[in-house]
Amino acid sequence: APKVSRNRSERLARQLALAHWIERAVEDGRVASYGEVARALGLTESRITQVTALLGLPPGLQESLLLGEGGVGIREAIRAARQVEWGGSHGN
Repeated sequence: APKVSRNRSERLARQLALAHWIERAVEDGRVASYGEVARALGLTESRITQVTALLGLPPGLQESLLLGEGGVGIREAIRAARQVEWGGSHGN
């Protein structure tokens, strides 16, 4: 069922794009916190944290996901991003 997987890829691409927007909005001071974003979007703060975890994915994979070529679901992507985050030596 290619349509299902395409929809899933599109949803993941939208979530990744949202993650980048949230990160920029917080950095630019347009919003004060993830909590403020969550309230504005009607989502939970933990959901925003999950979405922004996608930013931990390697840039090449992010590009593939944004182009709809990832073939991976949101849960797998978040899991992969968290492994990169927790296993990596970079800190914020």
